[in-house]
Amino acid sequence: MTDMNPSFFGRISIAFGAFFGILGNAAFAGRVQRLREAPHAPEAAPAPAAPEAPRPAAAPVQPAPSPLKEASPIAALQLLGLLQRAARFIDFVEEDIANYSDADIGAAARLVHDGCRAVLREHFTIKPVRGEAEGSRITLQEGFDAAAVRLTGNVVGKPPFSGSISHRGWKVEDMRLPKLAPSHDASIVAPAEVEL
Repeated sequence: MTDMNPSFFGRISIAFGAFFGILGNAAFAGRVQRLREAPHAPEAAPAPAAPEAPRPAAAPVQPAPSPLKEASPIAALQLLGLLQRAARFIDFVEEDIANYSDADIGAAARLVHDGCRAVLREHFTIKPVRGEAEGSRITLQEGFDAAAVRLTGNVVGKPPFSGSISHRGWKVEDMRLPKLAPSHDASIVAPAEVEL
């Protein structure tokens, strides 16, 4: 049975796996989005609907075409390769750390952190979604960007909503991934090494 309370490093592995899964697989990204939007309590069986009074017939409404687009797996593979080269990210995540001490894991995590941070800063311009400090009280008016702000806690009613910022969020403002030659195989994120 899967551990429902994974350790800190187990959660890091899950987070990075989900991150790259979302970047490389649109269907997986949609399932994650639906999971995040679902209430955390178990779903109750739907109550039978009360009969409604007849309404005048309205003109049929055509559904809007789906705005979903396929994500490029090449960019996700390229980022994974950059993280591997600079931080040995895959090596760290794939290592069985059960037999290592917390001090050993912490030392390795510091190296991985430094390398990952260098890759992000070199190839992305990332800014907070909200400029206020975490813990600040804010009010969200009607029409706020629900893609940029996720409401948590006891969400009832309609805007305006008042609450505290628990995470400022992140937004990529610019991306500078290297250009790839047509013959480059992006699925090889780290070549095997043979010492002679």
